[in-house]
Parts: sequence; C-alpha cells; structure tokens
Amino acid sequence: MEPMDIVGKSKEDASLPKATMTKIIKEMLPPDVRVARDAQDLLIECCVEFINLISSESNEVCSREEKRTIAPEHVLKALEVLGFGEYIEEVYAAYEQHKLETMDSLKGGKWSNGAEMTEEEAVAEQQRMFAEARARMNGGAVAPPKQPDLNPSLES
Repeated sequence: MEPMDIVGKSKEDASLPKATMTKIIKEMLPPDVRVARDAQDLLIECCVEFINLISSESNEVCSREEKRTIAPEHVLKALEVLGFGEYIEEVYAAYEQHKLETMDSLKGGKWSNGAEMTEEEAVAEQQRMFAEARARMNGGAVAPPKQPDLNPSLES
C-alpha cells in the first residue's frame, strides 16, 4: 500500500524542483566536493518530509488557536514545538529579509523603471501593450504604436 498524505495524494505527488535543490546543495559545499545522485535524491526527500512536518505542526498550532489561516507565528511556534527552537531566530531573520525584498519588488514593480510615469505615459504604455497583445492573438506582427503628439505646434 502506498503512503498517503493528509490531502489524499501520494508522497510522489509532492516534490521539490531537482535543479533548484541541486543548486542549493552545491552552493553549500566546497567546490571540490561531489554529491552522488542518490544522496541528492535523499536530501530532497528529507526536505519534503521536513516541509510536511512543519506544515502539519503549523496547522495544529493554528487549529489550537482556532484560526483558519496559518500565519508566520504559527510556523515559528511549530519549529519550537518540534525541537527546532535554536533555528527560530535565523528563520525569523530570513522571513524579515524576505518581507523587505518583497516590499521592494512591489514598490519598484516588475513594470517600473524606478521613476513615476505621467498619466499620458501610462496611457501610451497601456495602448502599446494592448497592440502587442492584439497582434499576438491575431498571429500578426506588432504595429508600431501611434506616438502621442507631444508638441502640436511643431508640424513638419
């Protein structure tokens, strides 16, 4: 019989990206150290099990507090309950750093170059993006966007 997790899917359904995990493993080791493929697979399985363990305990902590959403403090409490208290400070620091990086990326934005756009520039950018999307949908080339006439008195 195959082991099942809480939501009824087999353990094989839950995994971590091997390429990412291999990169993390290699970054932690000296350059002259090699890791056998089966050792990498074992490390990945350990990570998955650790995530399952922390998630499950975090859910228990959350349930005891009669909450429906697991919050960061539930995860920190789960670490303590499971005997990983010595990592709480480091985990919390990583969480705070993540919050700062996330806020920075939201402020800067994926679409922003760091400067504020005027309303006219935003409308022009929106029109350009609509034209590109329309062209992709129609399978055609992108027509150059009509540039707004910024100085109507200079006609050539």
